[in-house]
Amino acid sequence: MSEALDAVERIPDPEARVRAMSQAMAEQVKRTAAWKEERKALVFQLREEKVSLRKIAERVGTSLGTVQDILRGHSGSWGSRPKVNPASE
Repeated sequence: MSEALDAVERIPDPEARVRAMSQAMAEQVKRTAAWKEERKALVFQLREEKVSLRKIAERVGTSLGTVQDILRGHSGSWGSRPKVNPASE
C-alpha cells in the first residue's frame, strides 16, 4: 500500500499528482466506515471468546485505548467524550 502512495507522490505533474491524491483521499473516506465496522465486529468477537484486551489490540493492530473505546461504544475525538463527574464515582 505504501508503495502505491509513494508512487502518487512521485507523479511529476503537480495537477496530475494532486488529482491522484484527491482520488486516494476520497476512496479512503468511503472505505473507512466499512473497515471500522469490520474491526469493531472482530473486537467484539474476540472479547466474547475471552481474549484479553491487550491481546485483542495486538491481534487487530491497534492500541489498547482504541479497543477499550470500541467496546465502550465511543467513536470520535476526545472533545466529544462525555465528562466524568467526580462526585458520581
